[in-house]
Amino acid sequence: MPGSNDLEHSPRLADLAHLLRLPAALSVPGDVLAGAVASAGPPRPRVLGTMASSVALYWAGMALNDYADATVDAVERPERPIPSGRVARRTALATATGLTAAGLGLAALAGGRRALGVALPLTGLVWAYDLGLKSTPAGPAAMAGTRALNVLAGAEPGRRTAALPAALLIGAHTYTVTALSRHEISGAPRALPAATLAGSTATALTAAALPGLRRHGRTARIGAATGALGYLASYGAAQIRAVREPSATNVRTAVGTGIMSLMPLQAALTAAAGSALPAGALALAHPLARRLARKVSPT
Repeated sequence: MPGSNDLEHSPRLADLAHLLRLPAALSVPGDVLAGAVASAGPPRPRVLGTMASSVALYWAGMALNDYADATVDAVERPERPIPSGRVARRTALATATGLTAAGLGLAALAGGRRALGVALPLTGLVWAYDLGLKSTPAGPAAMAGTRALNVLAGAEPGRRTAALPAALLIGAHTYTVTALSRHEISGAPRALPAATLAGSTATALTAAALPGLRRHGRTARIGAATGALGYLASYGAAQIRAVREPSATNVRTAVGTGIMSLMPLQAALTAAAGSALPAGALALAHPLARRLARKVSPT
């Protein structure tokens, strides 16, 4: 049966890539980077270990999601790796468990107990979301919380308050994407993409305004505005299509675009903190990430 797939053969790498939504993980390091530069300026070497930890925990969440949803996916998304028979359900659980352990280990190596002080709640929220909160009213807020914690994981211990604006904005964006994702199969009421569009517009405007609030110079202002415009040009355009026709296809496209559009938003926040070069790298990586997402769906 699709929901209790217990295949003995090892899955192909391509099947694991689909299980983990491999390209979507490109949206994760920017969370950590935004937190790092907001709290301490140019990122320190430890941020690389934190990025690796966050990517591992993200992939763990993807595998756990498909493990938990195997029965529902057999009806709604039979093409996914578990219901299609390409990956055993127990393999997905083992993958999620192994990646969780790896993520926590990397966090400990990168920042010791202080890093685990963020990584452990993040892990708990990921597992709680996939195993119980996803279908409840608390689901979007829980997913938003995971992304906000990702940002705080990158911040320097003792200076995490400085990263709170970036964490809240990335959390707000994630809330809109998660709210839309609940309607990927049946389509959404028109009011929902209209509301998420208003939310993402407010997010973009706030991100663009941050350099002025922090009294940063012209370069930071231009970088933040450019990133915010790029964010709205991609995610906003997809939401406008969903407002015009809130079909399942348009909503699913908006969700996938929203996941990858985190990168220009992260670029805006990184530029707003005065780090132009890392922001430029995020902006340049976004088109590549979008191309990869056409091969392996991020949703």
